Amino acid sequence: MNDIDDLRTALSARFPILCIETHEEPRARALLHKLALEQGGGLYEWSIADGLIHTNFQYGSERRASWQTVEGWQPPREEASGQRRVVEQTQELQAALQHIDKAGEAGLYLLFDVHPFLEQAAVQRLLREIAFAHTDNPRTLVLIGPSIVLPPEIARHALFHTLRLPDAVRVRAIFTEEIELFAHSREGRKVQGEQAIADLLVQHLVGLCEEDVRRLLRLSIRDDAAITRSDIARIVQAKREMCAESALEIEFAVADLATVGGMPNLKRWLALRQMAFAGQAPNLPAPRGVLLLGVQGAGKSLAARTIAGAWNVPLARLDMGSLFDKFHGETERNLRKALAAAESLAPCVLWIDEIEKALAQGSAESDGGVGRRVLGTLLTWMSEHDERVFIAATANDIRALPPELMRKGRFDEIFFVDLPDAETRREILGIHLARRGHAATGFDLEQLARASEGFTGAEIEQAIVGAAFEAHASRQPLATGHIAGEMARTRPLSVLMAETMAELRSWAQARTVLA
Repeated sequence: MNDIDDLRTALSARFPILCIETHEEPRARALLHKLALEQGGGLYEWSIADGLIHTNFQYGSERRASWQTVEGWQPPREEASGQRRVVEQTQELQAALQHIDKAGEAGLYLLFDVHPFLEQAAVQRLLREIAFAHTDNPRTLVLIGPSIVLPPEIARHALFHTLRLPDAVRVRAIFTEEIELFAHSREGRKVQGEQAIADLLVQHLVGLCEEDVRRLLRLSIRDDAAITRSDIARIVQAKREMCAESALEIEFAVADLATVGGMPNLKRWLALRQMAFAGQAPNLPAPRGVLLLGVQGAGKSLAARTIAGAWNVPLARLDMGSLFDKFHGETERNLRKALAAAESLAPCVLWIDEIEKALAQGSAESDGGVGRRVLGTLLTWMSEHDERVFIAATANDIRALPPELMRKGRFDEIFFVDLPDAETRREILGIHLARRGHAATGFDLEQLARASEGFTGAEIEQAIVGAAFEAHASRQPLATGHIAGEMARTRPLSVLMAETMAELRSWAQARTVLA
């Protein structure tokens, strides 16, 4: 199926009102013009600037018959084949709808940017009158605009349709077209760049409409006749601006998984699925997401963030707390808006941190059921979305998560991030020392690994930070003794919450995959 087939099917369903939410008005208009020509019906357009226009007007059979009574006379070509005819005094939407209701013929009526007028009582009544008469006089109103919100009594007569976004094959074809256009232009020359960067550019353009794809490609090509990583950053910035009004926080430069200590099983799992997520394994489905459970400070959030860096895609963080609104229905609407923004950013990683805080069981009594409705909206989207949006969710309290979220099919895998073992602690020590400009070879990592038994990665990092302050105060270079001393003064979470952590680790052993 393609756009023309989708619209043909939508029109054959005989809804009185068809709503097309799009910024690509010329593309929607061209598709509907093609369908009107195919079906042979009347085609009208309305905008507040021009009023109602009969775009394929032609004289009827009676006028054609009269041509033959005048010997040697032929009508002008535009009259014979069809031309534009303005319907006078229809610049106001109400007047245009009155004309359609009282004198409009069967056909398509394209109405552009009607959203400012949909709250008017007379407009709503006329829309209903036209809808009620659709069986006897099939006049289909096609509302076209970036955003269309219909009152409930009108919405029941309407079918909403969204134009398809170009897939990677189509984006690549547009890329080739724009390169050829540039080569044959006055300033044209051969476009430079590595194939890997070009492939990455195509990957990041998926999720944008054709109009935006062409504009960004032209900007990338004509800027310096080269495809570089700066062009990819520009595309990510464009996508970030599109998500500005949603509850998403967008990042691009995210550290790689190499900066995460341990977690070999998780790293291997992600490496095996990277090609499929990039669309370079045609016989394999794209991975949909992972849920990372574990103790606080063990590196779940860091791992979730660095998946985006490893796969070289943007990271979209969904702030669940910012979704909630005091007005009925607004919280779910905010979530749908955020998920749609994530889809437009695809391919990307959607990071949902501490997911149990918003979806905890038993919240229905205290929040009026908002948590359950949010859960339902999220689960439906997780099951049905087709865009390459990889969910990386983290949770600390497994008992608070609803069972619907935990079953297979919601996430590809559930990983448990445990306390780091001795080898992982040595690796974490080396990472944090190097991050602060210290060579790991200057420290006794074996001693520090023993001293940090029961520590999380976050606690090891804070021990190094605290030791650095001690060394600075005593005007000495940071040494093993400073770090070991700081560790000795620290009471890790595994001691403070020993019973809770023991219960969590016991639960996870037989139910999850160790990261």
